[in-house]
Amino acid sequence: MAGYAEIAEDFRRKIERGELSPGDRMPTIREVMETWGVSMATASRAYKELKTQGLTHASSGAGTVVARPGSPTIAARVQAHAATGRALTTGESSEILEIGTVGADELIAARLEVEPGTPVHVRRRIVSRGDTPLHLSASYYLPFVIEATPELTEPVSTGGSRELAAERLGSPQDRVLEEVTSRLASDTEKAALGLTGDTVVVTQVVRTVYLADGRIVEVAVRVVGGSTVLKWASSL
Repeated sequence: MAGYAEIAEDFRRKIERGELSPGDRMPTIREVMETWGVSMATASRAYKELKTQGLTHASSGAGTVVARPGSPTIAARVQAHAATGRALTTGESSEILEIGTVGADELIAARLEVEPGTPVHVRRRIVSRGDTPLHLSASYYLPFVIEATPELTEPVSTGGSRELAAERLGSPQDRVLEEVTSRLASDTEKAALGLTGDTVVVTQVVRTVYLADGRIVEVAVRVVGGSTVLKWASSL
């Protein structure tokens, strides 16, 4: 009987050869069980391994899909934080709008690998350059991150929350997966970002950040005015 590593390696080769392309739906766990003759635990562990490697991610309504490689910004953030103690770029400032505990909705729960409704910590903020708002951002953390980094419950921001959390947890940031979509802005988003018009399109970027030991340190949702170009690159 095949082990989880053998199953994960088979899918990894198919992704590398292009037999499975970014955005393609992966077989269901049940289909993997039937094809390989393995238990649900083995099939699920194989899929968790693929997700940890940054090869797949959960997609609302589509199950597990093949991911594009991660964002290049993680290396720049780590380097900036190491040099200055801040992960924001020159001239940027971050203002905390809300801190608290919420029940994870389906989008956040899937990426944190918890059940919808699970209590998670959220930090909502707006990042500006001078007097110009750049984007709205909400970062979500599981309890183990907050336990290690109680500073995340305070209304202070230097733009280096996940760098501090990674340091406290003893494992460096390793990769980040990005999912970029466009949608209509809410009235709250239009007001915060200074957007005008009855119908305004914003870009939503969902980032799932992994530590080197495979734990998820943060899921962040960023909303930016206007359309954007999708960028997919490598991890650290």
